[in-house]
Amino acid sequence: MVHRNGVRPDPARAPLTRYLLLVGGVLTLFLVTFLVVGAFSVAVLDDPTPLLARDGVLSGVIGTALLIADVVLPVPASVIMVAHGALFGVVGGAALSLIGSTGAAAAGYGIGRYAGPPLLRSVCSEAEHARADRFVRRWGALAVAASRPVPLLAETVAVAAGASSLGVARTLVSATAGAVPGAVLYAVAGAAGASAPSGLLVFGAVLALTTVLWLIGRRAGGSAAERARR
Repeated sequence: MVHRNGVRPDPARAPLTRYLLLVGGVLTLFLVTFLVVGAFSVAVLDDPTPLLARDGVLSGVIGTALLIADVVLPVPASVIMVAHGALFGVVGGAALSLIGSTGAAAAGYGIGRYAGPPLLRSVCSEAEHARADRFVRRWGALAVAASRPVPLLAETVAVAAGASSLGVARTLVSATAGAVPGAVLYAVAGAAGASAPSGLLVFGAVLALTTVLWLIGRRAGGSAAERARR
């Protein structure tokens, strides 16, 4: 793309307005979907614990499948992760929750990979798309990791990663790293027989830990970029 004065726009300085609006649109779409599905009061989504009240492989499969479905459905992920800890202990429960959370990220990535590029081409200019790709390559992995415990944002970031040039391997490694604190803490809470208020405290602890990791990663990324410019 060339401006009327014959100067090709610099991708590094192209505005990200339309790209960010598109990401906001995806977030809004997820929110509306969750609200609509929630309005129908689907029993398994309102309270999945009856399906997870028995020991055995089937409970683990159901819980993991529900966590993966969380990418498009309002699944109470924290309830399932606590149940995993109660049923399978800290190690087994954390492993199942980690598989489910990473699977949800993979599903979101697949949605973004399939639908994202055509949508981006129709909405964003070439320069804006190029800058968005540069931005995602620099901060995308950190955003994927930091957003895993945050409902709606986790799904949106995973879809955005799929629509970009971040790459599936980087996305899944980042999603796994970001899911570890929640998977472990919820499994510990479940194994210890945590109550609902305790579960809220665990959620707060996960968010706090994730925020700390985000700040550390952001600072490390900024330092690496500064060294590269020298």
